[in-house]
Amino acid sequence: LESSLLTQPWASVCFGESTFLAKVCFSDTGYILLISDLSSVWYESADAEAVGQRSKELNKRLTVHVSSFLNHLRNLTCPLLAGQPGATTAFSCHRSASGLRLHVKSELSGLPFYWDFHCCPAPLEMVFRHLVRPLIQMNLALQCQVQELISLLLQKDAEIEDYRESGATLSRDRLRTEPFQEETFQQNFIAK
Repeated sequence: LESSLLTQPWASVCFGESTFLAKVCFSDTGYILLISDLSSVWYESADAEAVGQRSKELNKRLTVHVSSFLNHLRNLTCPLLAGQPGATTAFSCHRSASGLRLHVKSELSGLPFYWDFHCCPAPLEMVFRHLVRPLIQMNLALQCQVQELISLLLQKDAEIEDYRESGATLSRDRLRTEPFQEETFQQNFIAK
């Protein structure tokens, strides 16, 4: 599941006044959740046995196969991560020194449905693999893209200057632009 979690995008979610980044991956036999407030990172990985045991503790009146239970849990959390939480579903969280507990309250087959994600601090390797490395790689990719765009702008300015020197004029004066100044652009970007 953790390798599948790598392909999942981070989503911004709010629980009360707190904002988090989260991603989750479900299968028919378990799930893995990763959640961060950018100060700490927590996770929970649960297999079918753990899900079955916790579902019996929290939902005594429900008797549902674990895969159906996981599917329902997926149907509750995925809309939250997409920014469209269900109207009948409530999420809340509680932080403690030992971790973070994410509480879900909803309905299943007309009966109350409860779930708690018991998240503990994520190991450094997991934080690096899911958060730090992708951020560094994206930063490097964006730097390369900016350099390529700067190069294209400078080439276009040289091409436009060549046209001007050949006697070409603009048919619409509103299209006139100033030559690109890389140093000024970089200074303004950093200032912002």
